Amino acid sequence: MLVWVFRHLIGGHGLRAELGVVLVSETIDPETPLAYAGIVSRIFGTQFSAVYPLYVAKVERKGRTKMELDQVIMWLTGFDDTTLRRHAQGGTTFEEFFAEAPMNPSASLITGVVCGIRVETIEDPLMQKIRYLDKLVDEIAKGKPLEKVLRAPATTRTA
Repeated sequence: MLVWVFRHLIGGHGLRAELGVVLVSETIDPETPLAYAGIVSRIFGTQFSAVYPLYVAKVERKGRTKMELDQVIMWLTGFDDTTLRRHAQGGTTFEEFFAEAPMNPSASLITGVVCGIRVETIEDPLMQKIRYLDKLVDEIAKGKPLEKVLRAPATTRTA
């Protein structure tokens, strides 16, 4: 059996019921692709506008700013501020959101674990992009310097 867990990066059990966001924690038989497809379609069909305020709340609760969050999302997606605002206020699903995003070529530098899954090993391209976003928001919330979150090259010092 394959255990597929999609928990929102926001965390906290109270938010699950409160926000009506699709959160899945199910055991899926890998021989049953329809079960997997059903869960994935629910995740991909979640509206970005329903989740964006949760991203904002999480980073602000940890002492970071909405501007920093937006900068990170724009870095990942390649969106400008106007496009990000349109998605944050509209009914765009995650599938539509990432289909429109040109994506930063450095996104492949994002590594680590989100909800027990290594983001660099996720095979589904859309799920991987969603997890990349989750990972970046987690990094901001944990206080990681913005330069590191944005995978900026290290500066060399000369003596």
